[in-house]
Amino acid sequence: MNDDTRNTWNKATKAVHAGTRRSQYGEVSEAIFMTQGFVYDTAEQAEARFESIGPDEFIYARYGNPTVAMFEERIAALEGAEDAFATASGMAAVNGALMSILKAGDHVVSARALFGSCLYIAEEILPRFGVEVTLVDGGDLAQWEAAIRPDTRAVFFESLSNPALELVDIKAVAELAHANGALVVCDNVFATPVYSNAIAQGVDLVIYSATKHIDGQGRALGGVILGSRELIRKTVEPFMKHTGGSMSPFTAWIMLKGLETMALRVKAQTAAAAQIAQALQGHAQLSKVIYPGLDSHPQHALAMSQMGAGGTMLAIEVKGGKEASYRFLNACKIGIISNNLGDAKTILTPPAFTTHQRLPQDQKDALGITPGLVRISIGLEDPDDLIADFMAALSH
Repeated sequence: MNDDTRNTWNKATKAVHAGTRRSQYGEVSEAIFMTQGFVYDTAEQAEARFESIGPDEFIYARYGNPTVAMFEERIAALEGAEDAFATASGMAAVNGALMSILKAGDHVVSARALFGSCLYIAEEILPRFGVEVTLVDGGDLAQWEAAIRPDTRAVFFESLSNPALELVDIKAVAELAHANGALVVCDNVFATPVYSNAIAQGVDLVIYSATKHIDGQGRALGGVILGSRELIRKTVEPFMKHTGGSMSPFTAWIMLKGLETMALRVKAQTAAAAQIAQALQGHAQLSKVIYPGLDSHPQHALAMSQMGAGGTMLAIEVKGGKEASYRFLNACKIGIISNNLGDAKTILTPPAFTTHQRLPQDQKDALGITPGLVRISIGLEDPDDLIADFMAALSH
């Protein structure tokens, strides 16, 4: 496929066609190459393959696979990145991106508003290997400026934080980091590839949990790291292929199918989230409704300039704390209680007692993770049905 032609396509076209490789059979749907290894015609060819791998040459599934390569090329084209490496899960992508660029003695500045497992890497794993980590409030540029030093190797943040939906000004933080020679690593899962401009805004490595909106139907774990060809193939790939965090061919095929409908799903979910947030705002049983698409969100202007939309996620704080929020959760008939997000089904999560339960109370307080907070990932149900369901549940 001609890369110059592909680069002129809009996102919707790239999501369906970019990276397609057809076998001699000319299949319409991408083929699943369920093989762990590949055959060489001669011993000389085997030697040459190990010395230098061409774009359509493969050695071992941990290093690369035709189906996985299609997913990597398609998501890279969609994101506007030069290259990508697909991983076994979103957390494999987070860990791989950070561990591949860091070494003992390095310094990292990270936003403290992170998913629980990401915070575990920042607070527990990286220091164990001699990496110094400074945590800052992601929305406060003065804290970023004060924390980034000449010896800072990387900055890390969620562009839209989990679960309190706090934004980081990507362009501003990237400028501060690059002025000191630091790399910018961004977990962009809540923004989704549909609303992402992270590469253009200065991010060096973009991370997605493909488990979320890319699959979008709760079927498989997966992740991806995107960036320049230099970073992906010379830094990320050697670490990932030797430590075993690569994506399986079957998962890659699922993700390819997910990409074909992702924009339709995400745009419908975003429209529904905006409608539902507006309906819930000011409800007597809620102390707050958090949604970047609402004018009431303190970073609404940044959300609109950075993403252009409010996204598929919202959060509500139920008055009465844990007991009241549990009554609400248990009374919902459509929304299901789980800990995933970005699914076709609406998913409700009490983060203080699930995804972020390991955090000390003072950290929960600092991040706004109260006992009454409920994170809501809006699905593809009729928004009027969801509003009626939530209103009825709040009456409990």
